[in-house]
Amino acid sequence: MTEVVTIWHNPDCGTSRNTLAMIRAAGIEPTVVEYLKAPPTREELAKAIADAGLTPRDVVREKGTPFAELGLDDPSVAGDAILDAMLAHPILINRPFVFASRGVRLCRPSEVVLEILPQPLTADFAKEDGAVVKAGAAL
Repeated sequence: MTEVVTIWHNPDCGTSRNTLAMIRAAGIEPTVVEYLKAPPTREELAKAIADAGLTPRDVVREKGTPFAELGLDDPSVAGDAILDAMLAHPILINRPFVFASRGVRLCRPSEVVLEILPQPLTADFAKEDGAVVKAGAAL
């Protein structure tokens, strides 16, 4: 049986592109969900965050988003309010999330994906910035 791996991907994000390329370099063709075009439901987002062992504040993206203008930089803003903001503005969802039978991870840095892939890289992988991830490496 083939392992099903899914990535919530943003093609404009270098980390997301590197993660997708690493999954493919491991011999897996994942299901790619461009979450800005097809955002998750509240339940899907909450489950992804919980399954990754994180909180909404851990996964909210600040850079290039309406994070500050929405007042999300206030530490008293509750997780549910952050989740609501991410649903209203999917660009606030940090990326990429990867889902596999071995777990769910927010893959920042992209090498985090190696923790959950069903097989390791079989050859060294060069990221877009030239950094090399060694074959068989795992975090």
